[in-house]
Amino acid sequence: MKKALEQKIEIPEGVEVQMDGSFVSAKGSEGEFKRKFNFANLKVEKKDREIIVSHQKATKKEKKIMNTLATHLKNMIKGVKEKFEYRLKVCFSHFPITVEARDSEVIIKNFLGEKIPRKAKMPEGVEVEVKGQEITVSSVDKELAGQAAANFEKATKVKGKDRRVFQDGIFITHKAGREI
Repeated sequence: MKKALEQKIEIPEGVEVQMDGSFVSAKGSEGEFKRKFNFANLKVEKKDREIIVSHQKATKKEKKIMNTLATHLKNMIKGVKEKFEYRLKVCFSHFPITVEARDSEVIIKNFLGEKIPRKAKMPEGVEVEVKGQEITVSSVDKELAGQAAANFEKATKVKGKDRRVFQDGIFITHKAGREI
């Protein structure tokens, strides 16, 4: 059954949102984030301190698209107000792993005693901080922060060996505010 649906997203104090065609940009205390959206058949407008996403004759498909778009907009607003942070832990049993962050990549040395260091790419706009065996990844974009953390985990994946025995690697311990 088709019905009119509407979702309102509050814009908190200290955050400025501008809409220009299919581009939405948010600016806050932690930085600025601009993103292009495909609004499809949805009506998106900004009134005072809120963004209204609506559709007059929405089916289940439009409802799903509307909820996804609203969540992306909420994450944009939340990210420029307070950065998304992922925490990772370096684990090893025999060969001590050393990690160092450079410009656009993280270098993992002595993983399982390997002579050639492994490298993990860092997306642009992501800050990485290494303190001993703790790695902190933060960004205003939740997707970029998550991708960077996944790149570090993937770079230390052990292939062809039993994971119950070879437990070395870099693992995500905190994901954007919640513990895993």
